[in-house]
Amino acid sequence: MRFTEHELTVAVTAAAKTVAGARRRGVRRRADREETWAALTRHEQYQVLDAVGGQVLPVLLALPDHEVAEGTRPSFSDAQVLAAVQESLGDAAKGIRGKVAVAARLALVRDALAQLPPRQA
Repeated sequence: MRFTEHELTVAVTAAAKTVAGARRRGVRRRADREETWAALTRHEQYQVLDAVGGQVLPVLLALPDHEVAEGTRPSFSDAQVLAAVQESLGDAAKGIRGKVAVAARLALVRDALAQLPPRQA
C-alpha cells in the first residue's frame, strides 16, 4: 500500500504509544498511554519507535494497493492484514512461538491502522 509519510508516522507512533503504555503495569485507558508516552524521555521514545517501526512498517508496506477516497481511512480485511504479517515474518511465523509473534504483530498493525488519519486531497 502506498501510504504518505505522515500516515506512516502517525501509524508507527500510535503503535509505539500502545507498546509504551502496555509496559507500564495497570495502564488500560488511552489517556494513561498518552501520559506514559509523554513521561518518556526523547531517547526512550526513539528506542520504542525504532523497535515498533521495524515490526509495523514492513507489514504496512506489504498491504495490497487500492484506492482510498478522500476523507476516508484505508481499510483492509483481516485476511489481508494477516497475510501481510505472515509474509513479513517469513519462517518465523511457524510453530507456537510463531503464532504468538503473528498475534502480537497483528494487534500492533491493527492498532496502527485504526489510528490512521483520513486521506487529504
